Amino acid sequence: MTTHSEVSPSSGGLLVILLSILLPPLGVALSRGIGTQFVINIVLTLLGYVPGLVHAVWLAARPAD
Repeated sequence: MTTHSEVSPSSGGLLVILLSILLPPLGVALSRGIGTQFVINIVLTLLGYVPGLVHAVWLAARPAD
Protein backbone atom coordinates (compact mmCIF):
# COMPACT_ATOMS: atom_id res chain seq x y z
CA MET A 1 0.00 0.00 0.00
CA THR A 2 1.30 3.49 -0.82
CA THR A 3 1.07 6.43 1.50
CA HIS A 4 -0.47 9.75 0.57
CA SER A 5 2.90 11.53 0.41
CA GLU A 6 4.18 9.06 -2.21
CA VAL A 7 1.25 9.76 -4.52
CA SER A 8 0.79 13.54 -4.42
CA PRO A 9 3.34 16.32 -4.94
CA SER A 10 4.39 18.41 -1.99
CA SER A 11 1.43 20.61 -1.14
CA GLY A 12 3.72 22.94 0.81
CA GLY A 13 5.78 23.66 -2.29
CA LEU A 14 2.66 24.22 -4.35
CA LEU A 15 1.31 26.62 -1.73
CA VAL A 16 4.55 28.62 -1.74
CA ILE A 17 4.45 28.86 -5.55
CA LEU A 18 0.82 30.04 -5.46
CA LEU A 19 1.66 32.65 -2.80
CA SER A 20 4.66 33.71 -4.89
CA ILE A 21 2.31 34.41 -7.78
CA LEU A 22 -0.11 36.41 -5.64
CA LEU A 23 2.43 38.30 -3.53
CA PRO A 24 6.04 37.68 -4.61
CA PRO A 25 7.82 38.91 -1.43
CA LEU A 26 5.65 36.65 0.74
CA GLY A 27 6.57 33.64 -1.36
CA VAL A 28 10.27 34.48 -1.07
CA ALA A 29 9.97 34.97 2.69
CA LEU A 30 8.30 31.58 3.08
CA SER A 31 10.74 29.72 0.83
CA ARG A 32 14.04 31.45 1.71
CA GLY A 33 13.38 33.49 4.84
CA ILE A 34 14.03 37.17 5.44
CA GLY A 35 17.43 37.88 3.97
CA THR A 36 19.22 38.97 0.83
CA GLN A 37 16.84 37.24 -1.59
CA PHE A 38 13.88 38.84 0.17
CA VAL A 39 15.37 42.34 -0.19
CA ILE A 40 16.20 41.67 -3.86
CA ASN A 41 12.63 40.56 -4.44
CA ILE A 42 11.20 43.66 -2.74
CA VAL A 43 13.30 45.86 -5.05
CA LEU A 44 12.32 43.85 -8.14
CA THR A 45 8.64 43.96 -7.17
CA LEU A 46 8.81 47.73 -6.66
CA LEU A 47 10.39 48.08 -10.12
CA GLY A 48 7.57 46.03 -11.60
CA TYR A 49 5.34 43.14 -10.65
CA VAL A 50 6.63 40.80 -13.36
CA PRO A 51 10.35 40.90 -12.38
CA GLY A 52 9.42 40.23 -8.75
CA LEU A 53 7.06 37.46 -9.83
CA VAL A 54 9.67 35.73 -11.98
CA HIS A 55 12.27 35.94 -9.21
CA ALA A 56 9.87 34.61 -6.56
CA VAL A 57 8.63 31.68 -8.63
CA TRP A 58 12.19 30.83 -9.68
CA LEU A 59 13.29 30.73 -6.02
CA ALA A 60 10.22 28.73 -4.94
CA ALA A 61 10.80 26.13 -7.67
CA ARG A 62 14.53 25.73 -6.94
CA PRO A 63 15.67 23.52 -4.09
CA ALA A 64 17.08 25.47 -1.14
CA ASP A 65 20.86 25.86 -1.09
